[in-house]
Amino acid sequence: MVRIGNGGERFEGIREIAVLRGGGLGDLMFAMPAIEALAAAYPEARLTLLGTPAAATLLQGRTDAVHAFEELPVAPGVRDSGEGAPDLDEFSARLHGRFDLAVQLHGGGRNSNPFLLRLGARHTVGTATEDAEVLERWVRYVYYQHEVLRGLEVVGLAGADPVTLDPRVAVTDEERAAVRSRLGVTRNLVAMHPGATDPRRRWSPEHFAAVALARIEAGDDVVLVGDDSDRPAASAIVAAVGPAGAARLHDLVGTLPLGELPAVLGAADVMVGDDSGPRHIALAVGARTVGVFWFGNVINAGPLDRGRHRVLMSFVTRCPVCGVDVTQVGWTAERCEHDPSYVDEVTPDRVLAEVEDLLHTR
Repeated sequence: MVRIGNGGERFEGIREIAVLRGGGLGDLMFAMPAIEALAAAYPEARLTLLGTPAAATLLQGRTDAVHAFEELPVAPGVRDSGEGAPDLDEFSARLHGRFDLAVQLHGGGRNSNPFLLRLGARHTVGTATEDAEVLERWVRYVYYQHEVLRGLEVVGLAGADPVTLDPRVAVTDEERAAVRSRLGVTRNLVAMHPGATDPRRRWSPEHFAAVALARIEAGDDVVLVGDDSDRPAASAIVAAVGPAGAARLHDLVGTLPLGELPAVLGAADVMVGDDSGPRHIALAVGARTVGVFWFGNVINAGPLDRGRHRVLMSFVTRCPVCGVDVTQVGWTAERCEHDPSYVDEVTPDRVLAEVEDLLHTR
């Protein structure tokens, strides 16, 4: 038995499990090892993920650990917005008493614990900050902890042991081959996601373009992925590559359906990205990755191995504009209004060296 933290005994008579995990795609990936641990510990139970529609779109048919999905209502600290989202009171009333075990993998619990308790589950486990209502079994939420390990520590309270430390999202060999055929890849395929939700985690488009140009000149194909928010960065990369490399640069930003993103990332020989959802999905589908991280985020979100995944870190400790300490993070930290990149001190040649080494040692 390997368990993160002190853990607890398994609960008896568990037939229905709810897991609360909203947020972005990266947040969902961090929760997957905990979800797989629950599925293994309670093989007779049906596991329902309480999440966003994106979670259902991404995971449908790509995991055996989640059996059903429920879209979260808009609720403070749980889901900020969502067109067509269910009503909070209707959601709570409809699901009240359905679950034997409800698991909170959504932040520190100030908002998510009361939300979870409205479901009336027989047993509850999760995290709690100093000002949060506690659940039946709980562990203190401390910001600096790897999110995968945090989730595994939580489900360990319910007697669930880890089965993997990496998220797993299934992509078939046929899907990979179809993507490479559709793009006309004859050598290597390098995927790139030039974005992140937090502007401070974004590597500049000029740096991404330098890597793309170098790989295209080496005979590789490059595919850009992302949503509409990544359009400015993608357009800058396309412009920098220019007509000479256009045939080998495939811009799918804003046009690739989310359900097809795992297959595209799974087809890549290497994925280059910021600390963002697509990079975490790339890891989950088995792609090799080179990530550009602010060093503080490596603690919470960095990949665990270095045979397949490389991490290049910036060591910015103060805002480049106003000088405020940026190592103090979380809900109580001072947040200035500035959004400069914290990671642009990482140079393209360092990223290229890691890409080349991963291609050489695969």
